[in-house]
Amino acid sequence: MKALLSKAPGGPETLTLDELPDPMPGKGQVIVAVHACAINYPDVLIIEDKYQFKPARPFAPGGEIAGEIVALGEGVTDWAVGDRVIAVTGHGGLVEKIAIDAARLFRLPEGRSFEEGAALLLTYATTIHALLDRGHLGEGQTLLVLGAAGGVGLAAIELGKAFGATVVAAVSSDEKAQAARAAGADTTLVYPRAPFDKEASKALSESFKAAVGPAGAQVIFDPVGGDYAEPALRAVGWEGRYLVVGFPAGIPKLPLNLTLLKSCDVCGVFWGAFAARDARANAAHVEHLFRLWEEGRIAPKVTEVFALADAGQAIARMAARQAIGKLVVRLA
Repeated sequence: MKALLSKAPGGPETLTLDELPDPMPGKGQVIVAVHACAINYPDVLIIEDKYQFKPARPFAPGGEIAGEIVALGEGVTDWAVGDRVIAVTGHGGLVEKIAIDAARLFRLPEGRSFEEGAALLLTYATTIHALLDRGHLGEGQTLLVLGAAGGVGLAAIELGKAFGATVVAAVSSDEKAQAARAAGADTTLVYPRAPFDKEASKALSESFKAAVGPAGAQVIFDPVGGDYAEPALRAVGWEGRYLVVGFPAGIPKLPLNLTLLKSCDVCGVFWGAFAARDARANAAHVEHLFRLWEEGRIAPKVTEVFALADAGQAIARMAARQAIGKLVVRLA
């Protein structure tokens, strides 16, 4: 089978397309023929050895897949050859076939494409966990979303609206603002590119405050970090929740006196650990997402599709923060 492999730390240009033996299923596993694999920001980090997990090389990046079961391992009774499935793998998805524990699979709903299926779980499951479990987002509250045109950003807009919030979407270009509005954002603002000096940081904070209104945002969803974090935190409302989701702009340092003055919470969002620790709660969230998907209240936005040989280009676009919505690699 073909696989796109990382053999040494480096950028997307270091990935190589190779042939590997087909995998065999272990006990409790299935073999999935991968039809589509979504690209996410962890793929940028993992091939550079900057992610919290460092797989043994060679390995394939690619953290979420959709495909079809082609073989069953010992003890697997709930699945059949031919079943269409989606799963979060963490890494290893940019391959034609993958062995995966059957317990990690979800059934791809009928009528949904493999590309759509590959683009659902990581972004939407992260976001529903963030907004409900960590942010306690309620109807009528104001949600400020940074990086709002990326995969998790668009998911946060859609889910925020589904849960009855007023959504303010912050993005870095007019094109991205248009995508945020199309996803349902009530208000958009375009912020400048970091780095910021003190005056620019203050100006951005004032822009956030003006956009969310005098009461501030009850929930701030931040998958960006860097110099954008402190100005956003300054726009949080009394007893608000600032959700730490990711750091493509760098890991920020926050002045903790702001948390005292606003009596607010800074909440980490580590969906992967949550899903591993509480699989039942995560499965309930996924079922909730499937219902919202069926009702048309959410829909993964696949904006570009790449061939396996060109998957490095997709990772490069993610690294350059040029992606709008989801980038997906089609394998079959």
